[in-house]
This record gives sequence, structure tokens and C-alpha cells, in this order.
Amino acid sequence: MSRIERPSTPDLVFQPSMSRRAFVRSATIGTVVVALGGATYVLAGTEDEKKARATKRPDGRPRLPPDQYLLTKIRPMGGAEGDPSPGAFRLRVHGEVEQPFTIDFAELLKMPQVDQTCDVHCVTKWTVLDARWTGVRLADLAARAKPKPSARHVIFEAHAGYTANVPIREALAPNVLVAHKYEGSPLARTHGAPVRALVPDLYFWKSAKWLTGVRFVATDKPGYWETRGYHNHADPWKEERYG
Repeated sequence: MSRIERPSTPDLVFQPSMSRRAFVRSATIGTVVVALGGATYVLAGTEDEKKARATKRPDGRPRLPPDQYLLTKIRPMGGAEGDPSPGAFRLRVHGEVEQPFTIDFAELLKMPQVDQTCDVHCVTKWTVLDARWTGVRLADLAARAKPKPSARHVIFEAHAGYTANVPIREALAPNVLVAHKYEGSPLARTHGAPVRALVPDLYFWKSAKWLTGVRFVATDKPGYWETRGYHNHADPWKEERYG
């Protein structure tokens, strides 16, 4: 591994002074940004990157999507922070479901827990391989809520009105979690404590932090970034960055 410090850029916040599109472009002109808010991020070695590009996923796609570079840990990408206290946490599962419910943190921990290792891909072009998460499968929460046949999409709802939309087929995939741990420790506040969504096969903005609700809907409802020019689907291997 090589440690490289490169020019820093401002944190991406929920209502940024710089648009996210401009942030992506500034982060990829000439050099890659690995210093954010005073923190240094370690680039993975060139050989690791070559190996990741050469390795195939089970679906035949390269493990490292096009135009991504490797970091060794995920970066906090800003946002309007919610209450990080597990005691204050409530998750509402509602919408086009037969049995809507609200669950607190203690109840979430009583559900079957999943330890999952997966890759994470950010629209700002960094990727972290083999990130370790712990949480509850969204599919298990859905099984309790019983989505109606009319449900076609899932809307992740988060603090300050943030939303992200995902087709229901992808949202209920086995690797989609409501996560409360990263690398064996409770989520840090900057990573969405106490609970965030994890949708590893889409760009990371779909993995809403400071999660407050999971809403099943019949009609797609583009979320915060999607209504601001970002792609409605966000497949990293198709480079679905902009709408």
C-alpha cells in the first residue's frame, strides 16, 4: 500500500455550496482527492487496482467498475446529520404494504443479523473493496411488512428529507442491508449513525445515511440527488452518474 496525500476539497454537504457534479469533476481533474476535512485517505497500491480490474464478479463484470480508483476505507461524504443516538432511532416501514410498522434499535438487533463483506462504489469515483458491514437484510424487514403487489420501488427516507429511490427487485436483493456496523464497530456519526442503508451494487448515494424510513411505492419517486441531475438508477458498471 502507498500513502499519497493530494489536494483536499470541501466536504460535500446536504445543501452544498458546490454542486455534486462539480465536486465529481474537481475530484478527478489531474489527480484524485484523498484528503478530506484534514483526514488522510490511503490509496490502494497499483497492483491491487490492476488485480481488481482483472478479477470478475459472478455476473461476469470486472470487480472494479470503469473509471474508479481504490481507497482502503470509505470516506464520509457529508450530509445533514441526524441524531446518532440508538435510543432515539426509529425506522418506519410503510407505504404499499399490508402490515406497516415502526421498529426501534433494540428491536432491530433482535432480528437476524448478517455479517457481510462487499465492495462499495462512490459516484465521486472511489471504491473500497471488502468493506465489512453488519445489519439486517431489507428483505427480512419487507417480509414482515408484506409489500402489496402494487409495490414497484423502495424509497429510503433519511434525516432532513433526504430520499433515495431503488427498484424493488434490487432493493430486496440479499446484499441490501439496513446496516448498523462498519468494520466491526458501530457506525460513526459521519457514516450515518446509528443506521444507514447499504445498496452495494449501486453508487453509494443510494445507501442513505441517518435512515428513518423505508417506503414502498407503486410509482417511482426520484430522490434528492436524482432530482438534481443525477441518474435515476446509478449502476457503476454503466457509469450511470448523470441523468
